[in-house]
Amino acid sequence: MLQLTPYLNLDVQGKCLVDHVSGAHIALTFSEAEVLARLLAEPDVILTKEELLAVGWPERVVAPTSLTQCVSTLRKKLEPYPEVQLKTMARRGYQLHISEQSNVKMVALADPQSIKKAVLNVSLSIKASGILLVALIGAVIWYQCDLHGIIKHSANWRGGAPVPLVIGGQQTQAKLIYRNGMEQLHPSWWQKHIAPEGNQIAGNPSFSSFALADKNAYSMALCPGDSYEHCDGEGIINITTIDSRPAGVNMQEFIPLTQVLESRIRYNRITIPETAFSGGSITEHNYHGDVYFPVAGELLVRNDITMSLIYDEGETASGQFYFSSCVTDQDCLTTPIKSQIRGSFKQYNRSISGMKAEVFHIKVNQKSLTRPDEISSSAVHFFRQIRKHDVLDDELYFYRLYQNDNTAVWIVPRMGNFIMWTKYQTVSL
Repeated sequence: MLQLTPYLNLDVQGKCLVDHVSGAHIALTFSEAEVLARLLAEPDVILTKEELLAVGWPERVVAPTSLTQCVSTLRKKLEPYPEVQLKTMARRGYQLHISEQSNVKMVALADPQSIKKAVLNVSLSIKASGILLVALIGAVIWYQCDLHGIIKHSANWRGGAPVPLVIGGQQTQAKLIYRNGMEQLHPSWWQKHIAPEGNQIAGNPSFSSFALADKNAYSMALCPGDSYEHCDGEGIINITTIDSRPAGVNMQEFIPLTQVLESRIRYNRITIPETAFSGGSITEHNYHGDVYFPVAGELLVRNDITMSLIYDEGETASGQFYFSSCVTDQDCLTTPIKSQIRGSFKQYNRSISGMKAEVFHIKVNQKSLTRPDEISSSAVHFFRQIRKHDVLDDELYFYRLYQNDNTAVWIVPRMGNFIMWTKYQTVSL
């Protein structure tokens, strides 16, 4: 959280402004949050348009009008807070100015100088009310901050009308989940990546499916069979596209290629530390899936992912979380890009537009990234994204949308967010 005023914070990770007086959460886009955070880092300093474009649209080339529109929208969202002024400095850039006087006499507990001023300038009854209000807010934040974060984060997701897809010659209706604020979702955003001339699979199987849209990534998770409740984990297909150009996935070639890739040695085994066995034997809930990232003209990139949950003794909604990811390409030109995460989790039940979901709030306490010896041009983007996660990720939100005895469907917060159908098993250790 970054503080703009004693009662207004910027939550960069949650992409919103938090008004502690009204309790309102004002949603921001990624670019708006990053631009405002950069301006807030150096208040009253004039920052050039080039600096702000670099943080608001990293690794992208956009027109200067994108920044102009972003600043205009930010000003509208900051209108209720006149002490926060986003100024345009002609031919120089932009400047954020925050006046010392606030129209609302509310103070932050961590700001002794503000508390002193407020105490000296108000009547006894107002002082008592203010102290009570601050104490109440502090108590709510202290006892419910995690739950508040879960509610806020899950509000970012919506469920939509099923997406019709043709996979292997058979039509399926994919359950749709998308990021709040995305509009005009169309099946072509997924279907265009499957080459029609090669969209046949031996045996002509039907599929159950999920689809997810998040910013510029569109992912689909498929399992053979008419009903996802009966998915046994065999023949699962996870595809995520990160390029607007049609990826040209030829299913007749794609399926045999994935079988070859998945027969290789796995580098992302999870090792449970001995400290986990302090109470005797434990049960590991293990999930594994392969996600493929096709891009036209590039080598097929595979992300081999393993996750494990170990519940605390006597608990059903908290425990330890282990995540291991290994990225390679189809020709082994990229040596394994390995990343691992360990942390504690709390599990919450939520609903996404009527769809039941379990949210796992992960507090990361250990992470590692192994830099590859060789990396192909096809995998450079993924290494940059994973390295960014390794630096920034201290809290993560994983969503489990469905689980049966053999499989589970997850929203995984890596390289944005993608959907992944995994195999599931329990292991007694």
